[in-house]
Amino acid sequence: MRHDAFWLDASDAVPLYVNHWSGEAPPRAVVMLSHGMAEHGGRYARLGEALVAAGFELYALDQRGHGRSAEHGVLGQYAADDGWNKVIGDLASLNHHIRQQHPQAPIFLLGHSMGSYIGQAYLMQHSSSLQGAILSGSNYQPAALYKVAALVARFERWRRGKEGRSALIEFLSFGSFNKAFKPNRTAFDWLSRDPVEVDKYVGDPLCGFRCTNQLWLDLLGGLQNITPPKHLAQIDPDLPLLVIGGERDPVSEGRRLQDLAQALRRAGIRDVQLNIYPDARHELLNESNRDEVTNDLIDWLEQALAHSRHHPTQAKETA
Repeated sequence: MRHDAFWLDASDAVPLYVNHWSGEAPPRAVVMLSHGMAEHGGRYARLGEALVAAGFELYALDQRGHGRSAEHGVLGQYAADDGWNKVIGDLASLNHHIRQQHPQAPIFLLGHSMGSYIGQAYLMQHSSSLQGAILSGSNYQPAALYKVAALVARFERWRRGKEGRSALIEFLSFGSFNKAFKPNRTAFDWLSRDPVEVDKYVGDPLCGFRCTNQLWLDLLGGLQNITPPKHLAQIDPDLPLLVIGGERDPVSEGRRLQDLAQALRRAGIRDVQLNIYPDARHELLNESNRDEVTNDLIDWLEQALAHSRHHPTQAKETA
């Protein structure tokens, strides 16, 4: 198993840091990962090792404003302008790089939390570049809720600027997440039942930071865009999708994952599988049952590959 990292130039020439896990033999398929808010791609080494052992490769970019990519921008901010479209375009740039390296290999997308929302937007524009997608720690709520939240974010941007960091937005977004897990040991008990994994997150200087007002505006605008059924209907109806999450994840509370799966099915997507893990919290791949989750994820990839053999058209290259 090899782990390397490299800088990938985005479409606007911004450098993006990418972690890559690979084996000696050419991969049967490649997974590209879109991580969550206030974390980074380097946290997915354990998943990378498991995927390589199963014959896959993993590419995990640090989103703009996250991880080492933030060295070429502002930590916690996609961009000063048009950030949402830029992070979608970054996944297209990564997909294009993977296709150049592995012209025949099927490519799957794994999006976690914030990355699952960016992933859905990517699917609306670039379904043909993928063999399937996994949405982890996601949710589905009315667009009106995001519009109201965007009013708050717009006011905070006016009050403190694009790069300002709002305690009010953080409270409205995450303030209630830890309540279900009292007495709290840390501010991030909601991430996992495994205290060792929570402590790794707390101790990582590139995790748990407060994002900027501009990122929140970009994200809330993106959420409004991916919510309408007519927009979800832009996803290839034959693309297999796996929706996964924890029953006690405060981001989705289980039921919002069910709402997401139903919304995708109503949009015409024929193969939507939903796995909700009892008692698990937000970061399934860092949970106490992470081996079960990882095995299920690999099993689903195997099934999607087997199904694709009956549909031999390879994923098209995306520019």
